[in-house]
Amino acid sequence: MDAPAIGAAVADARAARPPIMGRSGSAGRTSADRTSADRTSAVRTSPARLARWTGLLLAACLLAGCAGVRIRPVSTQEFITQRRGDILSSGALSIAARDTLSVIGQDPAPCRRDPAPCIEALSSPSGLGTEKRLSALAELWLARALNEDVPDSAAGLDTYLQAARHAYAYLFHTERPPALRTFEDRQTQVRDYYNYATQQASLKAYRHYREHPAELRRGGPGLRTANWRLRIRNADLRLPEGERLPDELIPASTLTFRGLRSIYRRDGLGAELVAVTRTGREDAEDLRQPWSEPAFPAVTAVLSFPGNDLEAVLRTREAALTVYDPYRHDAIRLAGDTVPLAANFTSGYGLWLARSGFAAQAIRNVLGSADGLRAPRIYLLQPYDPERRIVLMLHGLASSPEAWVNVANEVLGDEELRRNYQIWQVYYPTGQPLAYNNQAIRQAFRDTLAHFDPDRAAPASRDIVLIGHSMGGVLGRLLVSSSGNVLYDAIQAHYRPGPDLQARIVRDFGGLLHFTPVAGISRAVFISAPHRGTPYADNNLARLASSLIRLPVTLLEQFGGLTRMAQPGKADRALVANGIDNLSETDDYLQLSNAMAISPAVRYHSIIARRSEAGPLEDSDDGLVPWRSAHLDGAESEKIIPGSHSVQETPPAILEIRRILDEHLRTLAPSR
Repeated sequence: MDAPAIGAAVADARAARPPIMGRSGSAGRTSADRTSADRTSAVRTSPARLARWTGLLLAACLLAGCAGVRIRPVSTQEFITQRRGDILSSGALSIAARDTLSVIGQDPAPCRRDPAPCIEALSSPSGLGTEKRLSALAELWLARALNEDVPDSAAGLDTYLQAARHAYAYLFHTERPPALRTFEDRQTQVRDYYNYATQQASLKAYRHYREHPAELRRGGPGLRTANWRLRIRNADLRLPEGERLPDELIPASTLTFRGLRSIYRRDGLGAELVAVTRTGREDAEDLRQPWSEPAFPAVTAVLSFPGNDLEAVLRTREAALTVYDPYRHDAIRLAGDTVPLAANFTSGYGLWLARSGFAAQAIRNVLGSADGLRAPRIYLLQPYDPERRIVLMLHGLASSPEAWVNVANEVLGDEELRRNYQIWQVYYPTGQPLAYNNQAIRQAFRDTLAHFDPDRAAPASRDIVLIGHSMGGVLGRLLVSSSGNVLYDAIQAHYRPGPDLQARIVRDFGGLLHFTPVAGISRAVFISAPHRGTPYADNNLARLASSLIRLPVTLLEQFGGLTRMAQPGKADRALVANGIDNLSETDDYLQLSNAMAISPAVRYHSIIARRSEAGPLEDSDDGLVPWRSAHLDGAESEKIIPGSHSVQETPPAILEIRRILDEHLRTLAPSR
């Protein structure tokens, strides 16, 4: 009934009413003429009339309400929540799914509690568009999987495969290709359904094979469930010899870290995972080789379904689960389209640091404890790539690879830098002499390059960038310098050897006394490096720490004979001083190293912290290292940053490192 009809009905009701009684009497009669019977009749009939009129008015109001539209203000936040909320983000079905269900006469509320009848209703032919139907089915299958999920077994794998299959069909087998829906909220939601279902399917398949390793050893057609056959394809994941599965498979989305400022990832298709391999177990580490490949590699799992059209994909009961290395693949081909591959570049790195025990071990290393590090190791933060240039990082005294936590994360998080660089971090026993660590790090680096690039023909073996902090900067300078006869002449003057001792010195100490710049390094960054020592190495606390350091017996035996031959009264700290002694401003070896020439083929930069801006720059320090010790003539740039000695972790220092790495790439552009 429309508004004019309602008005006419009300007018008719008014016309049918008897004349209204005046205060002093009724129409045509005075109060004196009214009898008692009339008054009794009026009282008896008034409620009936009132009820009839009230009913008519209520009906009119109700009918008028049905025909009107009211406005309810909605905040921006509520609008976004309504548009973006779905089964994953809010636990309720999305507006898009609820609207689709309403069109076919289904109440959305019961569909969330029990999706099965609604799935059946949507699966039947209807007047719905394909995109609406498939996206709603993907969400309902995911709701059903979440309702039925049993985390520690392969139960429910079929349901997650159904959710992934319908999301896959929506993304690749509807009228519009994914590129035409790039800015649509619904495509983002369905992509998330696919990624989450793929993640859960990957975990369930992994758990199944962990519980039934014989099936994996037999190989064959893949994992079979009641309704599905799932094939596993390992495209890039490198496992230790003899291993078919990683020790753990962890969703990257479940990991967050203290101490990391940012989590870097790439949006795209696939489940972002961290594979924990056998090399992640410290007791299994093979110490016969000086390098360690990533123990916690980032991987991305992708589900695909055979079929060239929608009907074939919805009919199949087969799926393939492929594992990719996201460092090697920015995008993949799927169902005839090129799509970006999802990736998380931080979680594997963060998990490695969290489980490494570096913080506790760093103190044992500097003191020379029996369970400390005995020789340098080189850690690759991603699988070796012959096309990416190496960034070699060396930490400082009493430190570890944790010193680079945010520097490395920022490099891994920058798309341009990640595409062109790979990070290798040197972990070395900082309590041992600089001369020994210089020789040992050189050998470890040569052995590592020889393993991955025996012919030294790959781009990775050229134009390497070295970054050293504090003691690592001093060692870095040695790695790009030529000793000439500086050390040998000093030994001659110190020991005055005869012919026999000279032959022994050459035989036993040749590698420590004579060295040339490490081949392949063409740029270096020195951060808060005490090239000329620090007065703090001679204070009481440093002397106490130095007295606690125990050098390895083998090292003492190597130097012992030479020490006994020193002239009476001569100091014998030149080669056998420990790491703290070597940082003294009066240390012989450190002063001699400053007389060595840096390779003219190496461009180098300084990043120096300044604790206070008061006074001249020449008199400043970072709390440990004076500017006059960290400064190097001939540097292409010298960045002064307000702050303390651990400046490498500050945003300005990281920005400067990124700038230098970008500049390095520009100089290589013609040859890339």
